[in-house]
Parts: sequence; C-alpha cells; structure tokens
Amino acid sequence: MERNDGRTAPRGVLHPEQGASRFTVTTAPAGPALAPYVEYHWIVRWDVTGQAPYDSQVLSHPNVHLVFEPAGPLVYGVIRGVYTRRLVDAGQVHGVRFLPGGFRAFADGPVQELTDRVLPAGAVFGPGVDELCPRVLAGAGTDAMVALVEGFLAARLPAGPDPQAVQAAAVVREMTVDHTLVRVEQVASRFDLSPRSLQRLFAEYVGVSPKAVLRRARLHEAAQRADSGSVDWAALAADLGYSDQAHLTRDFTAVVGVPPSRYSRGER
Repeated sequence: MERNDGRTAPRGVLHPEQGASRFTVTTAPAGPALAPYVEYHWIVRWDVTGQAPYDSQVLSHPNVHLVFEPAGPLVYGVIRGVYTRRLVDAGQVHGVRFLPGGFRAFADGPVQELTDRVLPAGAVFGPGVDELCPRVLAGAGTDAMVALVEGFLAARLPAGPDPQAVQAAAVVREMTVDHTLVRVEQVASRFDLSPRSLQRLFAEYVGVSPKAVLRRARLHEAAQRADSGSVDWAALAADLGYSDQAHLTRDFTAVVGVPPSRYSRGER
C-alpha cells in the first residue's frame, strides 16, 4: 500500500522540524469504495517519554476527521483556528480525513453544524465505532488498522456519491492549488455558480465559507514557504493576492498567533 513514510510532515503541520524528532505521520490512501468520500487515512505515532510534553500545532484544512484515540473515537469538524494537540509519553492515533463534502453522507445535517466542534463519534456512527476503537489502535501495523476502519465505513456507505459532494470536493481542490483564485466571485464563475449558490454549497457540504477556504489556502502556502527557508514576504504577498505585505502579516498573525517573520524563526 502506497503511503507517506512519516519523514515529511503533511501540509498544515506547523513547525515541522521541531516535531520531526517527536512524532511521525504515516498516510495511506482510501480504498476504491471509500475514495469518493475519504481523502486518506493518517496515523500519528509519538514518543516523548522522559521529555516535556510537546504541543503539536496544525493549521487545519477544510476537512472533517474521524479519529480513533486511546480515550475513544471522536469526530472533528473543520477547525477555523490552529488546532493544538499535547503529546505526552508515547502513543498513537488513527485518523480518517474525509474529502471536503465527503462527510455529508454520514452526517444528519449540514456539515456547517460541526464546525469548530469535537464530538463523540458514536453520536454519528453509533456504538459500533466505540467497540471498533481499541481494535484499531491495537492493530498490527498500518495496513491492519486501515483495513478495520475501511470495513467499518464501507458497510455504512450510501448507495452512491452525492453529485453536490463531488462538486464541493472539486471546488475546494481548485481553490487550494490555483493561487490566482483570490476572490469568491472568481471561484463561482469558474464553476458556473452564483456566489450565493457557492456559499450554500459550502455551508451544507464543506462547513466553512468559500472565503475562509481561500484564506486558509493562502496561509498554508505562507507557512510552508516560511518552513522551507528565507522568504521575500513582499513578493509572496503579491503572489498570494494580498494587497500588500502588511495585509499578509495581519492575516497570518491573526490565525497563527505570531507574525510570519517570527514564525520563520521557529517562535510560537
């Protein structure tokens, strides 16, 4: 099974060099049945035994996650700020990252209702998910863990993909890879939608507004550039569609908590 071997932190993990000696992230693709709904599986394994606890920070993506944790399985709605997870001793968690729009097939209502919320997975998937959790975390390796989770979710799939969910995933993918898209009106026009229709689609299927997705994509790019070395912030601001460097600095600081110049020096 193809996977990320954990040496390169996924996009959105802040200060990846600081975390590299403390945790690894392994990713595995979804199988054919789940591919219309799930982007990938991820397993975080950490060991800070004998060290101070480590706060891992993630600048979240517009995805809902099902996470199997030692204390029980949880559903994480889209987190609009920085998500911080304190790592203590040693352990692992197994996560399922749903495609934007993909979780709507399992939810009782609009995905927007889950935004900035963490709830017991049993509230969505029933008690079977609680019984599955210890088996997943005790699995003998990544493939075994993925197989258990895939079997559980595959048994709960609808008859077929929702065309609007498929459209939501396509729109978000375009917004995150094409940095020339800086305004909601541009996105709506590209997909032959009105801005209002696009907003309704995102409320129902994604969980955050189109404007929020555009903003997050720009901040992901800024953080990744900062992690890679020296940055010409004025040029980057122009590349990402900001009016000027000050606008980028304000936006980055408001979400990440420190200005980009301090972030690039490893400050928190």
